[in-house]
Amino acid sequence: MKNKSVFLSVAMVMLSTQASASGASHEEVSDSVIAEQRAQLSENTQGKGFGPQAPRDLGSYEGTNERLFSDAPDSSAMNLCNIHFHKNAEHKGGEFTQYAGNGDGKGFQSGFKYTGKLSEAELKPFGQDICPSDHGSLHSGDTIEVHYVYSTAQVGPGETLGACFNDAITNPQLRVETQVYVLVNDDNALDFEELAKHSKVNGLHQATNIPKNTGSAIQYAGSTTGPGYNEQGSPFQVTWSVRPQVAKVNIATVGSWCEGNDFNEDHAHGVRNLVVNPKLLSPIAN
Repeated sequence: MKNKSVFLSVAMVMLSTQASASGASHEEVSDSVIAEQRAQLSENTQGKGFGPQAPRDLGSYEGTNERLFSDAPDSSAMNLCNIHFHKNAEHKGGEFTQYAGNGDGKGFQSGFKYTGKLSEAELKPFGQDICPSDHGSLHSGDTIEVHYVYSTAQVGPGETLGACFNDAITNPQLRVETQVYVLVNDDNALDFEELAKHSKVNGLHQATNIPKNTGSAIQYAGSTTGPGYNEQGSPFQVTWSVRPQVAKVNIATVGSWCEGNDFNEDHAHGVRNLVVNPKLLSPIAN
């Protein structure tokens, strides 16, 4: 109970940090603001033993963080505990390398966008708010990064990353299967409600419809993400698997999922600044 309570306390702090930005201006901050946040992250983690962080540039394999940990098992040997998504990709790589800008300095309107071409029909405005929040709603052509979170604990799908912990295992291994999608106004595109379906397979909770045709996932050792960690290190160790290709998803089905799902998710989360300090990155095997 103590470990889960600690995790939930940290999670609530991160959520409060995001919520406090709800009344903030959406004007883009200057490069100096992002540079200062990165400087604070370096200062606040220096010499304190933090492990490798996330997100990162997947095209850069360098990293000198020495607090390495064992890779989590394959997700098929773990339990799905949470699904959520961020507006714009937190990671940079593959087909999502176009910088969205600095955003508001609190994780919104920043990140990386799909670099491919979309037709006029795919970009046609949908005509209603999709997954609205204080930071706006989603639109045709927007990029989202979906995190399918897995835990070695005996848990089931639930709200927030707190669902990945229980009283029996104080330090479960975590893995995030990551897929980037672009929202299109096309009934023939993928159905997000299908992509987020889950069921038990061989006694374990699984997301059964993660795309299998979006390239070989890039795996690395990192941490939990989100803008609450822009100036602080995340203490949670995560094995990341990020697919390099983007899949097209029907925007209407994303809206339907936000209206009701097992994770109580109804909007897109903000993004953490890309971590660029080699001392906070693990090496990626080439």
